[in-house]
Amino acid sequence: MLSHSLQYVVFVVMVFALYWAVHRHYWPRMLLLLTASLMVYVSFLQVPLLAFVGGMPPGALIVKLVPLFIFLAGVTVDHLLVKGMGRTERPGLRKLLVVLSIVSNLGLLAGFKYLELLRRTVSSLLGPWGVEVRPEPFHLLLPVGLSFFVFQAISYTVDVYRGKASSEHSFVEHLLYMLFFPRVVSGPIVRASELMAHFREVPTLSSDDGNKALFRIAVGLVKKLVIADVLGSGIVDPVFGSPHAYSSAECAVAAVAYTLELYYDFSGYSDIAIGVASLFGFKFPENFARPYLAKNLFEFWNRWHMSLSSWLRDYLYIPLGGNRRSKPRVCFNLMMVMVLGGLWHGADWRFAVWGAVHGVALCGVRCWWWFRGKQQEPGPVRVGLGMLATFTLVVLTRVVFRAPDMAHAGEFYARMLAGIPGLANVGPLMWSMLAIAIIAHAVPMKVYDLAALTFLKMPAPARAVVLVLLGLGIRQLSTLETRPYVYLQF
Repeated sequence: MLSHSLQYVVFVVMVFALYWAVHRHYWPRMLLLLTASLMVYVSFLQVPLLAFVGGMPPGALIVKLVPLFIFLAGVTVDHLLVKGMGRTERPGLRKLLVVLSIVSNLGLLAGFKYLELLRRTVSSLLGPWGVEVRPEPFHLLLPVGLSFFVFQAISYTVDVYRGKASSEHSFVEHLLYMLFFPRVVSGPIVRASELMAHFREVPTLSSDDGNKALFRIAVGLVKKLVIADVLGSGIVDPVFGSPHAYSSAECAVAAVAYTLELYYDFSGYSDIAIGVASLFGFKFPENFARPYLAKNLFEFWNRWHMSLSSWLRDYLYIPLGGNRRSKPRVCFNLMMVMVLGGLWHGADWRFAVWGAVHGVALCGVRCWWWFRGKQQEPGPVRVGLGMLATFTLVVLTRVVFRAPDMAHAGEFYARMLAGIPGLANVGPLMWSMLAIAIIAHAVPMKVYDLAALTFLKMPAPARAVVLVLLGLGIRQLSTLETRPYVYLQF
């Protein structure tokens, strides 16, 4: 049940109506949200609704639901460890419980997501020496959104240990924190103190907040269905699918288009998640802040997928020592964070390569600042060059993200650098969409704020007309098929 589909819109409307009918009563609203969240999660397991009333053989249904059972078991273990941590005053035991929680979560992630990568790697390394390694893949059923859930669980456990979150939450609250349907699979990553603390409060929703939420959802739908999907189907998919059939210039345009597609796809998802959460009285953190206007790579990572970047900073970079150690150690910390952050996106060494390139670039920027000093207010020329260099690095490294493997990425790079001119395959629609994507990203935020304020001040019938016209426009411009979110594969 993708959040840009008509089914999801109908689903949210129904849950919204039921939720605000029972919102004053704790257990009815919690059970409603948990039921809705489980329904959304199960939809990603591709289990037909009729399966629950006899439409699927019991054996097949159990296999389909194995990832859900694994997830529920993991949450149960984590909940028991967190509760135990909160009930003891013994520092040694508290530390042991937090270590067990982290190890169990990372072990679950490593076993289901990275075991196959380890098998292939060991096989490729030892095979030439005559050492036989298991030749068959493990075929493990990966729970949907496992990486995201593990990050949520670790942040909750560590925050309880640090005293930044309470352990006095019921299993239902813990489970809902992990599964809350507006951001069930891809975030934003919400800290326990930002969400669980509000479960027991009676929610409120003003007219202005509701209209702002609808506007935010509409913006997210435009980003996803109009900009991201049109760029993806119109130029990104064809060129990356057969780079040898296109000129160097067209490959370069496709690389830029994919960079824009990825931003509008994921930021559109985040806008919808933030808007839907607002409709139920919850506030999610922002996830993007016009990252392609960053003047350096550090600023880029402070603007891109901010909930993930802040997680890596707070739960990996700072515990490793952050900036407080020697210069070589700081560079080591940066490399560790970026390589592991790269592998988090997928069980493939190309993601580690992508992270390592960003790590080397970040170390380069840091060394430059150590050598020359960090300029607080750079001039316009330096700002422009910094933005261009940062964006170029991001575009070039994103090729590794989009390619199915390093060999394909190498083929794409070779074609892009071959110097073959020509842009015959880039039509007017693609040029227009690229221009819209760049302009929409570059305009000041106050323009969006003004548009939102104008929408709020409209009479209710006028707002309804705007939303209907917007829906018709999206239907006209967007692709006929419903394309899944790009980031779901990571």
